[in-house]
Amino acid sequence: MKSPLQEALVAFFMTFAPVAPAAAGVTSAALNDVAAAPPPNAALPPGLGFVDEVGMPRTMADAIGGVPAVVIFADYTCRTLCGPILEFAAAALAKTGLQPGADYRLVVIGLDPKDGLDTARALRATHIEPGSPINRAAVFLSGSEAAIRAATTAVGLRYAYDAEHDQFAHPAAAYVVDAGGRVARVLSALGLDGSDLRLAIVDAGHGTVGTFADRVHQFCYGYDPVRGIYTERITAMLEIAAGATLIAMAGGIAAMLARERRSVAS
Repeated sequence: MKSPLQEALVAFFMTFAPVAPAAAGVTSAALNDVAAAPPPNAALPPGLGFVDEVGMPRTMADAIGGVPAVVIFADYTCRTLCGPILEFAAAALAKTGLQPGADYRLVVIGLDPKDGLDTARALRATHIEPGSPINRAAVFLSGSEAAIRAATTAVGLRYAYDAEHDQFAHPAAAYVVDAGGRVARVLSALGLDGSDLRLAIVDAGHGTVGTFADRVHQFCYGYDPVRGIYTERITAMLEIAAGATLIAMAGGIAAMLARERRSVAS
């Protein structure tokens, strides 16, 4: 269950509101283009090269590690929401009941090629509990401008650089990818909860993650791509059925009135 704070944040950031400084040094046109909009069959290139926070070379496939992953793009020197987003993600992952490392990984990709490895280590230490299972299953990646652009373009993440403040306006989004890096879901990073994230990871696991009960549960819940959350599918079905009923009733009334007019006319 979401906390009142998360409920308020979800309401405000329902469409992946960009993370940006209050007095942004970017144009409104640039901010309007900020979005998390994966193209069809979007996938992170497996051979794309980065380094982790201790300087070890990692390909994207290495970082994902052959299991589903939650991928978050962050500015390692962000002074606004990137830190809280990581905390929300870690808290939600802890509530999924899934096993960090065995069932999923958390992959954080730095947006700023100028950031040093020390900034990645500092963000990790500040916002993910040291020594926790989730911390051990997390990897923080830094890369060149070309590598970062290749990753963001592949998954449809559009962002804007604010040179005046040396910060990035970017969507508050969490990508859930399968073991091959293919995007399975995009969730609101500010509205993550354990149940939604579990369903998304189970989806991305293609039958290798979760229990039989999880897969049964998926029949009862549907993914809402607009809000980036899971909603009860039965609600949508009932709304469709109600709409169809109203249309049928309106059609029946119209037919009765037409017959009555023809009867009067004759």
